[in-house]
Amino acid sequence: MAKPLLPLSALGTHCTGFLAGDGPRTTSSLMAQISTETHMDFYGDGGVVTELEEYIASVLGKEKALFMPTGIMTQQATLRVLTDHAHNPRVALHPMSHLRTHEENAFVRLHGLQEVLATGGSPHEPIRLETLKNIKEPLGALLLELPQRDMGGYLPTWNELVAQTRWAKKNGVALHLDGARIWEAAPYYAATAKKSIKDICALFDTVYVSFYKGLGGISGSCVAGTAEIIDEVSLWRTRHGGRAYMLWPYAASALNVVKSRPKDMSAYYRRAVALSKKLRAIEGIEVLPDEVRSPMMHLRFSATKEEMEARVRKIATEQKIMTLPGIFLSESTHLQRYEFQVGHASMEFTLAQMVDLFRQLAGQ
Repeated sequence: MAKPLLPLSALGTHCTGFLAGDGPRTTSSLMAQISTETHMDFYGDGGVVTELEEYIASVLGKEKALFMPTGIMTQQATLRVLTDHAHNPRVALHPMSHLRTHEENAFVRLHGLQEVLATGGSPHEPIRLETLKNIKEPLGALLLELPQRDMGGYLPTWNELVAQTRWAKKNGVALHLDGARIWEAAPYYAATAKKSIKDICALFDTVYVSFYKGLGGISGSCVAGTAEIIDEVSLWRTRHGGRAYMLWPYAASALNVVKSRPKDMSAYYRRAVALSKKLRAIEGIEVLPDEVRSPMMHLRFSATKEEMEARVRKIATEQKIMTLPGIFLSESTHLQRYEFQVGHASMEFTLAQMVDLFRQLAGQ
């Protein structure tokens, strides 16, 4: 009887190289992010939690910041406060916004807010100024996601972003930035418009950032804005059960990575751009978006699930390299979409080595 195949996730434990992101997260690597000199908080007040909040407020150029255990809690609480101030429950966002595709529309189901889809017709088209101008009903808030994960890390140009935020301000609409991966957006705007993270955040009333996605922390998030808004969001943190007795392990990890990892993003961005250009020349691979503007991209392979799994498994078994462990979306029988992010582990490979591995994944 043939020995059953290990799941791809388990197969990765036998690998020594990892093509995507930072590679595997281990207990020891995460615990190493927490200094033994860390000062504890008490129900979210004091210690490293306050230190992190003050640091984030400074980095983002905002008056005040608040640490919260999850991004889902952060986003819905912030939108609730912004729309309460506007006396208007309508929130405009892209159809493929993270709030819709990964957060179960919590802001609608739990807070009774109303979603207004900002789309030019196809959910795969990005928000443009004309998209916003075509919205006929008054809005309480507009949410923009930078970069937009479900569109392969798409970013608008700086001029497009400024035009959209100016439209919102002109129409009295509060602006919220889903900046979970703002660290990955920063290199593009620095390279193309000489703009900093503070410049980006200055366009928005509130900014949400994550500490585990691109930065590799344990968990947690912050939202930053005016003291008035953040103090109200703090009330909702308590109401959502997010004011845990001690939050210091998450905050300590977050402070560590947010001070050390953003400097790596420029190198990741340059590698992603260079890689995308090489991958476009490989038959059987389509790169999304059309122009890669962050360290993330989506890759469509012309193959079945079974063919892709066999190729991933072959490379993992023979070369001890885990390439693409999970399909992001099976779009049809012969079209598989993967999310690919350049990170610390990716940079252990040369560009040529990465291209060769993708050729193998394309069946060449």
